[in-house]
Amino acid sequence: MAAPIRTEVIDANGLVFETDICGDGPKFALLLHGFPETKHSWRHQLPMLAELGYTVWAPNLRGYGQSSRPEGIANYHIDKLTADVAGLIDAKGASETLLIAHDWGGLIAWTFAIKNLRPLSALIEMNIPHPACMNRELRGSWSQRLKSWYALFFQIPSLPEWALTRNGAAAIRRAFTDMAVDKSRFTDSDTQPFVENALRPGGMTAMLNYYRAAFRAGIEAYSPGDGRVAARTLLIWGENDTALGKPASYGTHNYVPDVTIRYLPGVSHWVQQEAPETVNAMIKAFLAGVPVPEASALR
Repeated sequence: MAAPIRTEVIDANGLVFETDICGDGPKFALLLHGFPETKHSWRHQLPMLAELGYTVWAPNLRGYGQSSRPEGIANYHIDKLTADVAGLIDAKGASETLLIAHDWGGLIAWTFAIKNLRPLSALIEMNIPHPACMNRELRGSWSQRLKSWYALFFQIPSLPEWALTRNGAAAIRRAFTDMAVDKSRFTDSDTQPFVENALRPGGMTAMLNYYRAAFRAGIEAYSPGDGRVAARTLLIWGENDTALGKPASYGTHNYVPDVTIRYLPGVSHWVQQEAPETVNAMIKAFLAGVPVPEASALR
């Protein structure tokens, strides 16, 4: 029987974080969701990690759900976001952390690992490139620039909020159902928590402020120094990602010497929700210290 998931409020970094918790093992795993997701996006991974002996926390990031929602773009600068991660680890009292992240959570995780703010037992990233690789693609690839057009649209005041929340936040639901290859993984009940989150008063603005703060800071702020990540790392990448092209993953080893990369053909940006069986099998192998199977061997 799968370990139950409970929700608690965690005080960290002067804020509160609505957090799904699973397991009570001696090891600690922290899971960071992306945009426009919530902690609900980790529903398939929480019990699996608990079975492996972890106490697993999947918080709603600042601005999401019932977590604190500070106002103003400056409150979503990357330094604030990485401080939240450090605060959550300190709140658990963990001496070492398995950090798993997707999309925007993944960008925070990359910067956190580059800064080496707290000891990591391992880092698992999903469909988000190392920020230096992303910077290279944005500067040199028209294909990636076109894929990232929405980030410029998000800089406009108020209009993106209206567009994304009109008609009951239909655009948020479509972000999953339209992008997914296996649309059966995204029923109305699967996406409803994301819709409800976007419709919370002030919620959409907080979510968009991640992009607005990033635009002002510049991508270089997310890869300080030489951008090197010392932690053992697994990068999982759905190849049918319409927002981030596969070439953005190339060259990761230049910054992460101990990296394993696995591609999932026929899977969209939403890898851990769309292909949880494959993703979970890869995570299990990685954590066991055995060769991580290719996607073709898991189907």
